Amino acid sequence: MHSIKSICIFCGSSAGSREEYSIKARNLGLLFIEKGITLVYGGSNVGLMRVIADTMLEAGGKVIGVMPHNLINREVAHKGLTEFHVVETMAERKEVMDKLSDAFISMPGGVGTLDELFEVMSWNQLELIAKPVALFNVLGYYDQLLSFLDHSVDQRFVKPEHRINLISESDEIVLLEKIFNYEPVKVDGGKWIKELHENKF
Repeated sequence: MHSIKSICIFCGSSAGSREEYSIKARNLGLLFIEKGITLVYGGSNVGLMRVIADTMLEAGGKVIGVMPHNLINREVAHKGLTEFHVVETMAERKEVMDKLSDAFISMPGGVGTLDELFEVMSWNQLELIAKPVALFNVLGYYDQLLSFLDHSVDQRFVKPEHRINLISESDEIVLLEKIFNYEPVKVDGGKWIKELHENKF
C-alpha cells in the first residue's frame, strides 16, 4: 500500500491558452478527492492553481496553501483554504511545501513552475529527499523539456538514473498510479563522484 497522503502541485498562475489545461486540473483535483489526497500548493486564487484548489474545496477536500507575505499583499491569496501558511521568502515557501508533501506534480506552468520542479529534482539527486517527482504532461506541454533532459543525459550532464526517476504522464490516473508505486533508481554515490572526477559517466 502506498504511503502518499499529500501531494504538492506546481502549476501556472495562468490558466493557459487551451481549455484542456483547466479540465485536466479539475480531473486531477477530483482524483485527489477520490484517493483521499491532501493538496499542497502555492496558495493562489488565479490560474490553474485556483482551478484545482476550488475543485477540491467544492468537493470537501483538504487544501493547504503556502505563500510569502509579499504575494499576499498583492491580493493573489486564496481566502478559503483548509490551511494557509504565511512565509517570508520563496525559498522558505519551497521548504514548507516539501515538509508538507509526500510527492510533487508539475502541471503546465511558467518560470516559477520550472524553478520549483528543478529544485525538487535537485533535492532528489542530492538525496536530500527521496520523493516522487512527476510531470502532468497535458497536451504534450513538457515534450520539449523531456527532449532537452534526454539531450542532457546524452551530453553527460545528467545521470540516466536521475532522468529515469522523473515520472511523466498525460493521463491523471496513470500518473497517480506511478507516483503510488514509485521506486527510485539509485545512483552509487562513490562511483558517481569518481566518474565525475574522471569525466567518464
